[in-house]
Amino acid sequence: MNRRYRNTVIAGNWKMNNTLSQMKEFAENLEPIMPKGKWCKVVLCVPATNIHAAVRTFKSCHIAIGAETCHELDHGAYTGEITAEMIKEAGAKYVIIGHSERRQYYNETDFAVNKKVHAAIEADLIPIICVGESLEQRELGVTMELITYQVKCALAGVAPEKARHVIIAYEPLWAIGTGKTATAEQAGEVCKMIRDVIRKQYGAHVARAVTIQYGGSMNAENAETLLAQPDVDGGLIGGASLKPTDFVKIIEASNQDT
Repeated sequence: MNRRYRNTVIAGNWKMNNTLSQMKEFAENLEPIMPKGKWCKVVLCVPATNIHAAVRTFKSCHIAIGAETCHELDHGAYTGEITAEMIKEAGAKYVIIGHSERRQYYNETDFAVNKKVHAAIEADLIPIICVGESLEQRELGVTMELITYQVKCALAGVAPEKARHVIIAYEPLWAIGTGKTATAEQAGEVCKMIRDVIRKQYGAHVARAVTIQYGGSMNAENAETLLAQPDVDGGLIGGASLKPTDFVKIIEASNQDT
């Protein structure tokens, strides 16, 4: 982390978990143990049906709310979809774009991700853009080339003054929901490479400002080591964000002099 230049952001991704009543119980358990320090920003990306209530529920904890995806268009006959503007009006400030599960199960392409990034920025949401490789791709030695391509596609056409406010989440597919985690060195190496890609595209000023998260099975035990890497500026947390005590430990792990 380098808080001199950029924000540290710990973001939970609840995926398809927690009803409104379960969210209320989560908040009741979280509030008494939530750290009072201001060393990082905390976000919870929740199911769309929870967004409006979550804004009120987590206000006292100073937690911002995000959505888990958005549609690339601002209106239309797309049953079941939600627009970035709908998410914004519900009170959210962030939106996850291009999560590996969206890419895998809903065939989201890199070009669709780019369109969604533009939609989010147009609605004044902060996109959390997910990139990452499969185990097969890592073993083939194409991790850096693949993620360079994903980052460039996601940010195509994004102006420098907007690019400096996006968040990139490196999430190796082989470490999501498997219990496996990239070593701190592996995570740090890829996150540094992502910053180098941004630097070549936008210059050092923008690259220093962009928050880059690690998003592959970060948990209460490994968070401190991962967050000690100079180019890892936070985490996109899956399973551990459903457990108040574990989520708090990860938030506390971001309180480092790095």
